[in-house]
Amino acid sequence: MSTIKEVAAVANVSVATVSRVLNNKGYVNEETRKKVLLAIEKLNYVPNEVARSLFKKQSKTIALIVPDIKNPFFPEVARAIEDVMSSQEYTLILCNSDGNVEKEIMYLDVMKQKYVDGIIIVTSTLTPKHIESRDIPIVALDRPISSDLPSVSVNNYEGAKQAVQYLKTIGCKKIAHIRGPHAISNADERYKGYLEEVGHEPWFHPDLVVDGNYHVEQTTEAATRLLLINPDIDGIFAGNDYMAVGVLKAARKLGIRVPDDLSLIGFDGIQLSQLTSPEITTMAQPIYELGSTAAELLLKLIEGKTVERFDYQFEVSLMKGQSTRALGVIPFGK
Repeated sequence: MSTIKEVAAVANVSVATVSRVLNNKGYVNEETRKKVLLAIEKLNYVPNEVARSLFKKQSKTIALIVPDIKNPFFPEVARAIEDVMSSQEYTLILCNSDGNVEKEIMYLDVMKQKYVDGIIIVTSTLTPKHIESRDIPIVALDRPISSDLPSVSVNNYEGAKQAVQYLKTIGCKKIAHIRGPHAISNADERYKGYLEEVGHEPWFHPDLVVDGNYHVEQTTEAATRLLLINPDIDGIFAGNDYMAVGVLKAARKLGIRVPDDLSLIGFDGIQLSQLTSPEITTMAQPIYELGSTAAELLLKLIEGKTVERFDYQFEVSLMKGQSTRALGVIPFGK
């Protein structure tokens, strides 16, 4: 493999001149530039990106840290981030933290050591102190960390209220909730939105809320128990679409027809919600816009540009599927 010294020797210039041509920095007259480019082509020289990173303390890479890569929401948002970053010749490193604070801190430290230029992170465990001490551009995605750190998320509370309101509109009389993990801000906000709509109802009982923890298997088990104990439940708001799939599995196992006996609505709008049978009605996040906005914010931070807003919050929208019955249709036997 050729070296920069060999390129300089063939072009009969200094190593510093070759470096200026490679980095497009500093003055080099046109004739000398052509000689260097011809030497590079002749020797098939490829710059050592590792050495370049060490010299510049930059790497043209960014990291995305997510809690669970198996959750289909995160690959979809990663696609948007990668599209934006690759258009600017950045490479994306994907890290799975399992929502573990020690792993998240380890990733922050490793990425800093590797001169990663910036990080987009989905976390419910890191505090502003963890971030401030790293001295690296960071954008919070899906779950804000602090008002001093740029974040991109949706209005989970209002979205949850709209989901339950829709179930009421189509005639559901007893609505349960499969909630996400406790102490995760978006799960808590979706639970609060549900509670705002049903907490005053005479039929409401805390036992109508069960933990699915954003996992299909846990949700299937929890929803099975819930529906066995409360066979009169005719509506379920699942805290995300991944858990809604678990509710479908539980209903099928118990012989409960969706939507004839049970209307189901999720949250996220991931592609998977359109691939199930029946297709899941959901409160859809603008997933691609979330990812691209986070990426554009991070690029501004990396380039030292002014960030006009630190809190980007998008609204969600109802995406009707087949898992909720039509308005005015009374379930058989009710």
